[in-house]
Amino acid sequence: MVLKKKKEIQVDAFCLDHQQLEKLKRFSKAEEQNLASLLLHCAQLSNGIQQIQCIKQIMPLVKKMDQNSACDPMVKACLDILGETYFSLGVKNPLKKVLASSLNSLPEEFMTLAVQSFVCCLREELKTTDIYLYRKVLDNLASCMEDFSLGRASIKNLFEEVLQFLQKSLLGIQEENRKNHGNRIVQTQLMHDLLIAIKVSMMLVQKLQENIQGSLWKHQESFVWQSMCSLLKSSTNFLMDATLLQTVQATSGLAVILFTKAMYEPVEELPSLVSGLLLGSVKHAGVPAWFVSNCGTLCTEELPDSVLLFLCHGALAMLEWKNGSMGENGEKLLLDIASVLLSLSSELKESSMATSLSRILAIWTNSALAALVSGSPNLKIKLNGNSDVIGKLLEYIYTHWEHPLDAVRHQTKLIFKNLLQIHRTTITGSNEKSDPFFARLMKRLLSLEWHVKGKYASLGCLVECVGTENILQLDRTIPVQILDVMNDQSLAPYASDLLETMFTNHKAHFTSSFQESTWIDQWHDIWVSPLLVILCEGNHDQTTYIIDYYLPKLLKCSPDSLSYMIRILQASADANLGSRSTRGALGALMACLRTARAHGHLEFSNIMSTGLVSTECIKQGLVHQHNQVCIDALGLLCETHRSTEIVSMEEMQLIQFFMMYNLNSQSPSVRQQIASLLRKLFCRIQESSQVLYKLEQNKTKQELLENSTKRHPLGILQQYKDFMSSVCDRLFEVLFPGSSHPTRFSALTILGSAAEIFSAPKGQAQVFQLDQEMDSTRIRTLIQCFASTFEEVKVLAFGLLMKLRDVAFNLQDSENLGLFQAAMDLSTSTKPYDCVTASYLLNFLVHHEGLQHICLGKWVEHNSQMDESTSVSTVEKNTLAVIKLLLVNVEEEIFQAKKSLLQAAASFPMYGRVHCITGALQQLPFNNLTLVAEWKEMVARLILMSYKLSAVVSPVVQSSSPEGLIPMDSDSESAGRLQMILHEIQPQDTNDYFTQAKILKEHCKVESEKLADHRPMENICTEMRGKERQTCDVTAQMVLVCCWRSMKEVSLLLGTLCKLLPSQSASEPSDGLITVEQVKNIGDYFKHHLLQSRHRGAFELAYAGFVQLTEMLSRCNSESLRRMPEQWLSCVLEEIKSCDPSSTLCATRRSAGIPFYIQALLASEPKKSKTDLLKMTMKELISLAAPLTESSSVVPQVHALNILRALFRDTRLGENIMPYVADGIQAAILGFMSPVWAVRNSSTLLFSALITRIFGVKRGKDENSKKNRMTGREFFSRFPSLYPFLLKQLEVVTNTLNSEAEELKIHPSLFLLLLILGRLYPSPMDGTYSALSMAPFVPFIIRCGHSPVYRSREMSGRALVPFVMVNEVPRTVLSLLEGLPDSTSPCIRQNNIHGTLLQVFHLLQSYLESKQLVHSDFQQGLGDIITCIGTKLWLAKRPNPCLVTRAAYLDVLVMLSTHLGKFQKQGMQFFGFWEEMNRVISDSELVSGIPYSSAIPGLIQYLQSITKLVISVLSVTAGPDIQSSSSAVAKQIATPSLSILHLLHCEFHEVRLLALEAILLWLKQINSKQIGEEGGGVLCLLIALEGSLLTMALKEKNLQCFCKVLEILYNMDLRNVIPKTECSMKMNPNELLTWSLNIVDISNSTEVQSVALKFASKLVIHLLQNHQQISEEVLKKWVQVIVYFCGDEQQTEMLLAAAEVLKSITTFLLISEKLVLGLSDTLALWKCVVLLLQNEDLVVRDAAAEVIQVAQSEKKSSKGTEFALRIVNAPMALDLAFGILCELLQRWGEIRAGVPILLEWLLGDSDLEGDSETSAPEEDDYLFDKGEVNFWAEELTHVRQLSKHLLQLIAVTHLTLLDDGELNRLSRIALDRAQLVGHHLRALPPTPEFSKTAEFTRLAIQNERVSVCLKILNLLKSDDTCKNENLEK
Repeated sequence: MVLKKKKEIQVDAFCLDHQQLEKLKRFSKAEEQNLASLLLHCAQLSNGIQQIQCIKQIMPLVKKMDQNSACDPMVKACLDILGETYFSLGVKNPLKKVLASSLNSLPEEFMTLAVQSFVCCLREELKTTDIYLYRKVLDNLASCMEDFSLGRASIKNLFEEVLQFLQKSLLGIQEENRKNHGNRIVQTQLMHDLLIAIKVSMMLVQKLQENIQGSLWKHQESFVWQSMCSLLKSSTNFLMDATLLQTVQATSGLAVILFTKAMYEPVEELPSLVSGLLLGSVKHAGVPAWFVSNCGTLCTEELPDSVLLFLCHGALAMLEWKNGSMGENGEKLLLDIASVLLSLSSELKESSMATSLSRILAIWTNSALAALVSGSPNLKIKLNGNSDVIGKLLEYIYTHWEHPLDAVRHQTKLIFKNLLQIHRTTITGSNEKSDPFFARLMKRLLSLEWHVKGKYASLGCLVECVGTENILQLDRTIPVQILDVMNDQSLAPYASDLLETMFTNHKAHFTSSFQESTWIDQWHDIWVSPLLVILCEGNHDQTTYIIDYYLPKLLKCSPDSLSYMIRILQASADANLGSRSTRGALGALMACLRTARAHGHLEFSNIMSTGLVSTECIKQGLVHQHNQVCIDALGLLCETHRSTEIVSMEEMQLIQFFMMYNLNSQSPSVRQQIASLLRKLFCRIQESSQVLYKLEQNKTKQELLENSTKRHPLGILQQYKDFMSSVCDRLFEVLFPGSSHPTRFSALTILGSAAEIFSAPKGQAQVFQLDQEMDSTRIRTLIQCFASTFEEVKVLAFGLLMKLRDVAFNLQDSENLGLFQAAMDLSTSTKPYDCVTASYLLNFLVHHEGLQHICLGKWVEHNSQMDESTSVSTVEKNTLAVIKLLLVNVEEEIFQAKKSLLQAAASFPMYGRVHCITGALQQLPFNNLTLVAEWKEMVARLILMSYKLSAVVSPVVQSSSPEGLIPMDSDSESAGRLQMILHEIQPQDTNDYFTQAKILKEHCKVESEKLADHRPMENICTEMRGKERQTCDVTAQMVLVCCWRSMKEVSLLLGTLCKLLPSQSASEPSDGLITVEQVKNIGDYFKHHLLQSRHRGAFELAYAGFVQLTEMLSRCNSESLRRMPEQWLSCVLEEIKSCDPSSTLCATRRSAGIPFYIQALLASEPKKSKTDLLKMTMKELISLAAPLTESSSVVPQVHALNILRALFRDTRLGENIMPYVADGIQAAILGFMSPVWAVRNSSTLLFSALITRIFGVKRGKDENSKKNRMTGREFFSRFPSLYPFLLKQLEVVTNTLNSEAEELKIHPSLFLLLLILGRLYPSPMDGTYSALSMAPFVPFIIRCGHSPVYRSREMSGRALVPFVMVNEVPRTVLSLLEGLPDSTSPCIRQNNIHGTLLQVFHLLQSYLESKQLVHSDFQQGLGDIITCIGTKLWLAKRPNPCLVTRAAYLDVLVMLSTHLGKFQKQGMQFFGFWEEMNRVISDSELVSGIPYSSAIPGLIQYLQSITKLVISVLSVTAGPDIQSSSSAVAKQIATPSLSILHLLHCEFHEVRLLALEAILLWLKQINSKQIGEEGGGVLCLLIALEGSLLTMALKEKNLQCFCKVLEILYNMDLRNVIPKTECSMKMNPNELLTWSLNIVDISNSTEVQSVALKFASKLVIHLLQNHQQISEEVLKKWVQVIVYFCGDEQQTEMLLAAAEVLKSITTFLLISEKLVLGLSDTLALWKCVVLLLQNEDLVVRDAAAEVIQVAQSEKKSSKGTEFALRIVNAPMALDLAFGILCELLQRWGEIRAGVPILLEWLLGDSDLEGDSETSAPEEDDYLFDKGEVNFWAEELTHVRQLSKHLLQLIAVTHLTLLDDGELNRLSRIALDRAQLVGHHLRALPPTPEFSKTAEFTRLAIQNERVSVCLKILNLLKSDDTCKNENLEK
């Protein structure tokens, strides 16, 4: 909606030199304007745009001159000057174009003069000899040839000189490039010059053809011919030179063909010459000698691939393909080019080459289309859809349509589109719609699965050919299928594009075939109705993407459909409000309206006036539980099509309402959307207010009188101002103490937008300004936001304060002094996040002009001369002073730390100071500093300080065990280990703490005394004094944190300092603040630490600094620095290779920092370069990772594997790393077979990184999903070398498996092979051309199923599925089954049987799930399989001794049984199958008793499988089809051999659990009416189970089973359960209730507790509703249990159970007309609701909000029509809850008793007295332990809401005299607490919000609670006293 401002065009003005100006002055006349004076005037202007206007006046002036003035010397002089000016202007300057277009209309008579002037200037240009100035000449030549008649004429006159110059420039630049080898910046510049030179020479030949075309120059001696030969030779050399940039080579390919075409005779022979070059069949004899001498290198048999590619491109672009001018030879060439390109596609894998290839193939299809128009019939046959060439092209398309490169995918789509056109052209005349090629394509495309992205674009192209209607005839459900795909963001854009193509085409088809608009309903049914269903009921992602991608397109195509959508949604909006997971009709309506308004299909005023939707309805949307509905409702208010549309009052009120309840959103994306929508609204207010101001200015009094009825502009502006003001009030209001991070984030972001959008340009009226709303309290609030522990809040607050800088510093000096003091204290705190706060405070104060006097005065000696130089900016002066101060401090601290690192860690960790220094440096403008000398000295000191600090702390991070430097246990072994570590780091530390391995507990006291002795007292922060005991406890962590964070800050500081090196070659090296020498030292420092650090934190952050350094090196001018990365890289690779025993490289910890080091060096290589470093490194690493010979040491191999892993994971290397993937996979698989564990470990890590690199990041949980997979063809065409490798490996593996010898051979790499193969799948597109067929793999994978390793057999089962096409499954399954032995076979190998059965299982599963088969084929296949399975049934019965294979066979049967059961109608054909199943069951051990003990392998597995079979058969045979069937067989089946009761009594709990789960499932189906009328079947299974279940509940010992029993009882109808309790449990209902409540007490499983509570609550309600007595204490206990469940620290499961219980009792107990439970218990339950509504977990809050939903719905139904907010988010629900409570107190008549209880809620339960003593020490106990914190709830929010409702209640009811005792007791407590809070607040140190944040916040909250409470108490009392006085009177 918000439009971007247009950019100003920059035009550089030209100026003339003194001589030219003098010349013009001589000719110019003062009295009248002539050409000279006009030019003089023009030259004196300094603005380029004005000069353009001036130049445009030249031609009119010239045209007015008379004929004779051509001889006038003035004209000659002016034309000379114009020529000189033209050639001096830069190529991109618009003046050049304007001048050329003016001179193009020069009258005829002046032409010769002008040409003379221009020729003269051009001749001067061509004399240039400096190679680096060639570019300007070349640019001028190019400009002359582009639409500029004068320029062309000049070049014609100087044709030979120009040719000579081009020749000279090509050779010169090439030579210069050779000289500068290695200097990347210069080489890049030269390459671009070379490119322009080649392009200009091509232009010359193309544009000035007639100069060459005459045959005069074609004799060998002529100068032009020789020049052309020279150009041809140079172009050929460039084409063959692989060191040049690819664009240069590609352009040379064009040039070679162009020049040859110009020179070659006879022209008819040219195509066969090019064919010969491409096919390598050129014979020297048949080719002119000049061609051989200049292009001899091209006439060889084997040209490099890239050269072939560029020659093909040249031929396609430079030869004439239209109107068949090349005849037969041309057609042959066309086909040859296609075959060459297609053969190259399997060779060229490098990303840039692959991109070029796809582009050139697309050009080929265009050329083929052009050639076909006038081509021979023969060509039409050769290019028909069924021809060879097109077949191969389709192969190319299917392989590349999911290529990772965007460009390749885009070109593939174009190729496909053109292919369809080519086929259409070849079949002109016949019917396209019924063409077999199209029909086949369509079928194949539709049979693909929807996760294939290529399918969408291709179908889109096909729709344009054959029409949507044809595709819908094949399958009507396609639109719904595509909409279903849209819950995946990666597919949504493709899907929506396809849908758009389809519905647009369909609409066009309807409009053309039907006259009336009768078709619209049909169109709506297909395209709109499914959309509405999904919008109402779909999941969150799907609806979001459909609204974003599909809805706007649909409305654009058919705006009239909007009214249809609104009509349907409105009808159900009130009934279907949605829920927390679905939008409902209301949400769908909001989404449609929002989209329609944003795209200009609807105005807001129409929505309101026509009552499309009510304000209440929008309100409900704004506080809906579903986040996205809120956002859509807000979007409806904020987004408009016009950015100046006036904001109405309703919109403003609704937005204020929205801001009351939605700022505290935990979801970052929701917060972002809210901020961006409000930003749009502010822009609208700002832009429409500007329009209103203009209106106001332009109005006359008359108009004002006429329009007084309309809204008055000034009135609207006033409303705007008030609205913005109230928005700011609300935003500052929510920044109260204890407000949550989401609230602060939202508020500060929105305030930031307001400050930015309403910042007034000078002299423009502004409707609102934020700084006018600011006062000192608000500024203080913003500064307090720095204390937030979330960095993003600090960033936002800092940004906002910087925008309000002028107002921000108006605080008193004392406050600023306090802030400065606080910052200095925080910078040395031991809590890591404190130094970040300090940094922001200092960065803020640095902008304060008086900082030196106020704060720094007492810290730094004054530097008077700095004050005098006023030119120095405040920020620079202050920053320098602050850094100086920090530096002095940190130097002193480093000196102390050298004496004792331990003490430093405990009282002044140095990293905070360094962090502040880096922060201060980062906001300095380094390009314009004035105090350069001071800064230089400062930089040198900072670098020195960094080295010193690093020297102190690095021994800890570099020791071999950085994490554990402190002895923690007393055994001698660890003490010895520690001794070793201490020995490593000893030289650095003189404190005896580190020299003896002490045992902590005994020495703690001594230690602390020793510390206290030698620590200067003023350094100890107050918390430390009384707590030496604790200091010792946390020292291990503290020392480590101090050390690695110091290393981190040093790295970041040095990285920041490196950036100070001037990037361009400054005249003096001294201009930079940092010298080359210093940069080199910093580089060595990083190298040392990255290669030596062992602590992850330390080397990861050293890496961050090092990256800053390497990026700077690649751009800098100093040769020695630019060479550094290369030298470092080769050094480290040498060190890795040498495997020298003295090497300090870390071989464990995944090589620690080494991969980071290499990554940084490679990633800094420029993207556009040839990436030589990457190539060199990868070659080295691959050879190390997969060594050909056994080497003595494996360390180099481990390093290489670890580094490769890091490089493959690095996204910055992008596609450049893909060519090495295949080698990486081979190295990983071979490494996996190594006998050394370290190599195997690193290989596994590398393998996992590669799988992610190839198949993409796994987003879902589903292991077998089709995402993250690719077709076998695509995989092997991208990594061809893996095809033979994987096949060979598989063969080796399977050969070891099938040896007849019994010994166990386990082949390690089998697992990895199956992992890769399991990720591939066949595609219906796999044609006949593919050499990379998947078939050879199948027999090997089947043999892998014989592996002795269980997991490998499972994997082979999975891996086989993708290799077998769906229609092949029945055949494969049958052959597998036939391979199983009979019961009489002599040699039965159970491993083989198991593997085969797993393969059958997985194949069948895929077959039954597939939706791609025609019904009849499917049935046929299924029948065959079932018949075959029957023949091997002995494997499922007793004759088979192995329980594992019995279970596997049963699993197959269960799957078939379940499938047939789902489709009962078809299941009935297989009566025989059910009979067999019954036989298997009755033959099983379940019936006859289980003779084994559970220790038998596979027993449990077998029992579970047979149980599943029993359950499956039971649920099928209980179905109506079999029960009501009259046949004898059916009757036999219908009586099951085992009942569910039998299973419940089984001794194995696994069997019982499965039976219970089945019962629960059937129950839920019956309860949710899923089974419907004929559901009698399952019901009969559940009859009379209650008694058994109750008995089970008493006896069951297994926890899971017990839990399930309780859950089943909870789901049953209590009217059936309670009568049975007497006989089954010997309990009456009350005892049953007590029993279930006791379970809650005694159980330690939250799951059991939750179910028991739900069951008990259901009982309570049942008994109360049936007027049965429940004893008082049981009810009390029940209420207490619920309260206990709602505790903050409880697990989510319990909280959700409590919410469910509260929801179920709402109507009966919480909002009943009369109090059922008594006031205190009912309020206790309400308090639970309030607590749950403030829980940190969103799920819990939403569940609790349903209580309010029930209450509000009751209210609506009882009160009737008024609109009630029902589905609301937690903040709104909390507000409503208090409102409902106050109403209830009135309804129950319990106001007097209720109000004191609510007042107690207000006061909160404080234990301030105890708190202050105990909490302080705990704060520092653990560095990072935040304890139980609720990051969402805000105490003051609920305090404010509750007090609001209480005050309303008191006002409405005029509450009189309370029970005085109660009131006085509350008053006393409140006053005492007020006093105590005041006392604690006064006791806090200065700026407590920073030094004691937690305590300060706690006290501030208490303070507000107490004062609110006192205010209400006073109101109640004052009422009392008034009333009493009246009575006395």
